[in-house]
Amino acid sequence: MRKAIAASALALVSAAGCLVLAPAASAAPAACVTVTLKTGAYQGVGGTATKSSSSSCGDLNLTYSDDSTTTYGDEYAGRLYHTSSSSWVTCSKGYVWASDGSHSVNDSTYWLCTDVSGGTKFTVASYYDGGDTVRITH
Repeated sequence: MRKAIAASALALVSAAGCLVLAPAASAAPAACVTVTLKTGAYQGVGGTATKSSSSSCGDLNLTYSDDSTTTYGDEYAGRLYHTSSSSWVTCSKGYVWASDGSHSVNDSTYWLCTDVSGGTKFTVASYYDGGDTVRITH
């Protein structure tokens, strides 16, 4: 009798655990999206992209950079297009130094813009010169 009760209790707990987990799993957002752009010169507009509305990333993360004129790196800033003023605005973080190479999506140093809404148009500017290759994970 005790074995039957224990087995029933275990089955009930397992079923309840599945019920709790199922809604959370189905509500999970899609993965982050990555785009490769050429930068504009200081505060200039280079290649543009639009923040994904289905991405799980809320930021514009610099995950790769390659300065086209030196082997050291450059400073990069995210810029968002404000439709209300029809202008490009540099994100509050400003310019961030990045050596050539890959950068961790989890390193907040390289979060060029934060809390970016889906559908927002963006670009990346280089401080010293334009035409650099960057990858933005958003």
